[in-house]
Amino acid sequence: MPNRLSSETSPYLLQHADNPVDWYPWGEEAFEEARRRDVPIMLSVGYSSCHWCHVMERESFENPATAALMNERFVNVKVDREERPDVDSVYMTAVQALTGHGGWPMTVFMTADGEPFYGGTYFPPDDRGGLPAFPRVLEAISNAFTARRSDVMSTSRQLVERIGQTFAAERGVDPLTDGVARSAFHTLSSQFDGASGGFGIQPKFPQPATLEFLLRCHVRTGAPQPLEMVELTLDRMAAGGIHDQIGGGFHRYSTDAFWLVPHFEKMLYDNALLASLYTRAWQVTGNAQYGAVAQGVVDYVLREMTSPDGGFYSAQDADSEGVEGKFFVWRPEQLAAILGRDTASIVADYYGVTREGNFEGMSILNVPRPAAQVAARHSMAESDLTSLVESANAKLLEARSERVPPMTDTKIITAWNGLMLAAVAEAAAAFDRSDYLEAARANAAFLLSRMSRDGRLRRTDSASENGAMGFLDDHSALVSGLLALHRADGDPAWLLEAERLARRTIDLFRDPLREQLFDTGSDQESLIVRPRDVTDNALPSGHSMMADALIRLSSITGDHDLRSIAASALRGVRGIMAQFPTGAGHWLCALDSYLSESKEVVIVTGSQSSDARPMLRRIASDYHAGAVVVAAPESDAERSDWPIFRGRSATDGKPTAYVCRSYACRLPTTDADTMMTELARLD
Repeated sequence: MPNRLSSETSPYLLQHADNPVDWYPWGEEAFEEARRRDVPIMLSVGYSSCHWCHVMERESFENPATAALMNERFVNVKVDREERPDVDSVYMTAVQALTGHGGWPMTVFMTADGEPFYGGTYFPPDDRGGLPAFPRVLEAISNAFTARRSDVMSTSRQLVERIGQTFAAERGVDPLTDGVARSAFHTLSSQFDGASGGFGIQPKFPQPATLEFLLRCHVRTGAPQPLEMVELTLDRMAAGGIHDQIGGGFHRYSTDAFWLVPHFEKMLYDNALLASLYTRAWQVTGNAQYGAVAQGVVDYVLREMTSPDGGFYSAQDADSEGVEGKFFVWRPEQLAAILGRDTASIVADYYGVTREGNFEGMSILNVPRPAAQVAARHSMAESDLTSLVESANAKLLEARSERVPPMTDTKIITAWNGLMLAAVAEAAAAFDRSDYLEAARANAAFLLSRMSRDGRLRRTDSASENGAMGFLDDHSALVSGLLALHRADGDPAWLLEAERLARRTIDLFRDPLREQLFDTGSDQESLIVRPRDVTDNALPSGHSMMADALIRLSSITGDHDLRSIAASALRGVRGIMAQFPTGAGHWLCALDSYLSESKEVVIVTGSQSSDARPMLRRIASDYHAGAVVVAAPESDAERSDWPIFRGRSATDGKPTAYVCRSYACRLPTTDADTMMTELARLD
């Protein structure tokens, strides 16, 4: 018989709706039941594409004996971390304090007041690999709660105090200088893998925000080393198995140090950040491969991860038919059956497909050697090899579509959509793709209408009563996405929505005691502490995204209070940026924006032509991270109170560009080449 999760809308929660565990969704009903029964709560947190979450479900939550023990001794609560990042953040902090590490599935034992006293991540069904069996853990926790209640309560009070200290805002007083960026670069250089790119050993994550900071270092200083680090990493990732060679997009991370064997799940946010990074690398270098990779990511998302009404889905699972990676791997005979023996032989050589395989007897497609080398081995011109591989890719993709696909988590998350909105809009402008621009507009319209309830931004499209209102990262990412869309199509409506939402964000999330923000709004559920996670992890922190957006909005609106809030937030993480830069990649990008001298490009359209897009596309052909780019019809510019538009008019009714430094502008021009020349002079 289905449990209480059957009325939820989260795909992850619905996966557990038929477990014999008497699951509760997060909410007061569960806490009240724990008080009534005088038992602890067992909180389990995961997400739909989490491989080990599925493993623990099969081993423990579907086991009748384990489920009976859980039901007898605990009130059991299941949470989708993607729906409730606040709950995940608070209790992950507790688990990390208790164990020194974190991850999912996350298992937390807590009192009926929500105060944690023990936790961990995955627990096996029997003693294994140094981990205690889950039933044994359940027995021990239950016995301790009954027989040693005072010890349990003492532990929980200490832990709550420690969580509160972790989330306390730092009041930075030291100045924000180039020295912070230089220190961060020095640390990154020492951690960089000079053989395969990226940072650390294994597992290896792409870390796009950190790489963008390096890209900005190169653009700002002209030093070659930061760009070399970026190019090596992007080249190796693009050639590796972490990159879906025929379908586009990137898997979550590499289990090895050289990007070959991925964890096969695909997350929307990874692909959004990497699409933006490859687009910007193309802008800096002109490398056609980077442009192709960026467009391949966007094509994948529009093909497989987009709802009919324009929202972007959250994730695709690593497993299909219960086997991780099965959907993505190949054998030589499969290639031959689809491509013919001769073509398959060349394609197998290009993609490293062998009889021995590189993953459990199968082959993950990757590009282990340069195309020129493969072409020479087969006595071909490199251009002919490229054409052959492109044709083969289309056939392989069609054949792969007939396989049983991984599950798609169709949940729509505002924050992740905001990131992808920015990526699609940037690619639309950079590569002159009208289809991308239409997709970005549809997504923005969807987010502004469907992802709002009674004027309040929502976290997900969940129809559940437990569906949460939007968190700081939802607001921050959407503001950034709207600014990127305005920069792509010049419609001032997106700019006005971005400013409105940013001010609403400050009202809802601002700490009344400090010029900083919280992760949760003042109108949201109160947890044991109010979370404030400033670290840039797999996703940029909502705090760093908002700081970056406020710096840009300050230049646009002339409101210096917005810049002051951003500066306060930056000072609070000054030490993290300098000492732990891989946990502050987007903060460092925001710092670069803050330290850069203000540059503005204002495009005013007139009666003869109201389309600013040709000039916006020219700007997008190059990398101008620190420049604020805005556009408006002449009538709107004349009515605007914002200093960036003051005194701007169209020349002879044509789109006219004003290239400025701190609002001091060069002569207006209707010529795109002249505009780009003037912009280059400001660098």
